[in-house]
Amino acid sequence: MKTISISLKQARALIFNSQKLAGPVLTPLEIIRHLGYVQIDTISVIERAHHHVFWTRNPKYRPADLDVLVKSRKVFEHWSHAASYLPMNEYRYSLPLKEYFQRRESSWFPRDQKLMSAVLKRIRAEGPLRSKDFENSKKGKTGWWDWKPSKKALELLFLEGKLEITRREGFQKVYDLPERVVPSSIDTTMPSEEEYIQYLIGRTLRHHGLANVNEIAYLQNKDIKTKVANEISKMLEDGRIIKVNVENTDDNYFSTPKLLNKISKSNSKVFIFSPFDNLIIQRKKLSTFFNFDYQIECYVPAPKRKYGYFSLPIFIGNEAVARIDCKAYRADQEFKINSIHFEKGLGRKPKELREKIRPKLSAFAAFHGCKLD
Repeated sequence: MKTISISLKQARALIFNSQKLAGPVLTPLEIIRHLGYVQIDTISVIERAHHHVFWTRNPKYRPADLDVLVKSRKVFEHWSHAASYLPMNEYRYSLPLKEYFQRRESSWFPRDQKLMSAVLKRIRAEGPLRSKDFENSKKGKTGWWDWKPSKKALELLFLEGKLEITRREGFQKVYDLPERVVPSSIDTTMPSEEEYIQYLIGRTLRHHGLANVNEIAYLQNKDIKTKVANEISKMLEDGRIIKVNVENTDDNYFSTPKLLNKISKSNSKVFIFSPFDNLIIQRKKLSTFFNFDYQIECYVPAPKRKYGYFSLPIFIGNEAVARIDCKAYRADQEFKINSIHFEKGLGRKPKELREKIRPKLSAFAAFHGCKLD
């Protein structure tokens, strides 16, 4: 079993390179196929998280690009660690989680099998439908198509894989049968347990560069962690992955020979990240490797917020330098900076940092169809 040691600086460069934040700019399809998922979020004080993630890696990206991927069936929606867009070519790896939702005893939504069957029957006969298409139009009566029960039925059918989301209208989901959404060329066979665990390990290492067992099993089913650890032991023995000791860290990290041979130098680009970016979402890893303790505060009572409702991490190269709270007033084409807080101990003056990040902030405002306030 081979073990190598790398510096914290090398680890940061490896992570950034693996997140496609360094190197050639990729197309939106290449980005999502590499990352494996892009989280969907409803908050819209700035551009929604799924669009923001693409833009961070490709400044020419526009929201219509994702619409093209959805329409051409290159991506689909389901659950990763949260609601996400996923690459259609990895569709079969969504099946174990769908099966899990089918057999779990309790769920977010109570299973009303009669209503679920009726919802399926109607979509099969009428084609794609939204939750509002099941509203009861007769006031004063809680009928068969009462909005709340039917919405829960739709969501449970979606989680179980018996319905897919064919598109969104505004931000509202439009549901349809899987056979009318998933192209016939896509492999829809259930992966074996070993295939699925190998997929989780490979996907995590592909877009994080290095990871420990907890990170690979992040928010997966409870029994996944042990299975990941067992599979890693096998992969270490045959050399498919390598144990990595990172300077000033205690956890056991793992990577691949190919990734470790491509540790690139850091760059000096400015990055404005979504709180739900693939780099940012694992907060412990962010703290360990980047010395950046981050919390999104939209769920924190206003009097207790330190950095603002929806503060965004700002990096120069792979160094966290600031948090910025901003809002796009799209109707007025204005982009307002509510606050900016610089990290301590950077060795650079705030004025210098402001000048460095301002062009990126202007580009970010333009992404929203706005001008910087």
